[in-house]
Amino acid sequence: MGGSHFLGRAVAVEALRRGWSVTVFNRGKTGKNPEGAHAIQGDRTDQGDLEHLAGAGPWDSIIDTSGMSADVVDLATRTLSEAATRYVYVSTVSVYAGWPLLPLTEDLPTLAEAEPVPGVPADVNVAYGVDKADAEKAARTNLGNALTILRPGVILGPEEYVGRLPWWLRRIERGGRILAPGVPDQPIAPVDARDVAAFACDRAEAGRTAEVFNVTAPANHASMESFLRACIEATGSTATLEWLEGGFLLAHGAKQWTELPLWRTYPGTWTVSGARAQEAGLVCRPLSETVADTWAWLASGEAAVDNERAAHHGIAADKEAALLAAWDAR
Repeated sequence: MGGSHFLGRAVAVEALRRGWSVTVFNRGKTGKNPEGAHAIQGDRTDQGDLEHLAGAGPWDSIIDTSGMSADVVDLATRTLSEAATRYVYVSTVSVYAGWPLLPLTEDLPTLAEAEPVPGVPADVNVAYGVDKADAEKAARTNLGNALTILRPGVILGPEEYVGRLPWWLRRIERGGRILAPGVPDQPIAPVDARDVAAFACDRAEAGRTAEVFNVTAPANHASMESFLRACIEATGSTATLEWLEGGFLLAHGAKQWTELPLWRTYPGTWTVSGARAQEAGLVCRPLSETVADTWAWLASGEAAVDNERAAHHGIAADKEAALLAAWDAR
């Protein structure tokens, strides 16, 4: 479901690499279907198109990378429930009631089962988490033991359309003095889209009962400093990093997560345990490899599909300069 860009395309490419017979189902309006995949054009919000997809089966597995809301996922999983032996649904860590304030495991309640923990900041999109949690609930009702739920955190890599890593790469390419947010040793745990894709294919093949996995990199997989230095190395930039304290940045109006991608002060952001997935075979490549491959993709002239979220990522040059000047004058 999807298959023409970023994670969906990575899943299709990985499945083809394994020698599978692969069909992609999308509207045919964005991205490019992988060579070697059979395409069924359709709109997943259209009952008739979904019935056509079901009739083209049965399918050993359906991997759903594009189910963004509860009503859409409910329609797909009801219509396709008898057409697939396995259904892998890509959700998000935002479903947890404790996100992003608490350390999280798969055993903790979602927003379909509990209210958000007290103190969730206003800049956290709780409504998105509720919608995805309700989507999971609908999928469980419709699919039972045929369902695998994957809950990734931040996904990076070539073709990323949100714009987090591409923004950092372009900013560091320009060089000069870079505003580096927070502390250098802040752990971060993004995952490469290709590693999520490989794990999704693993579970499509191996899943035999209802299962849920957080898909996050291991603890101490990377730090904010190792990430930014990988960006410097990949681009060949002469940029220098100037680390500004988190409290200072917040006091001076810097927006975490968007203006300075991957930087967030909430303690649960990077403490979502992926141990269960790692025990089941999730392998996360070094973040430096993700950075280098994404830079090679950008340098080739390729562009991600348009997405409104990309416009919200990255700090304006004049604001960055003003923050650095204020830091110098403190």
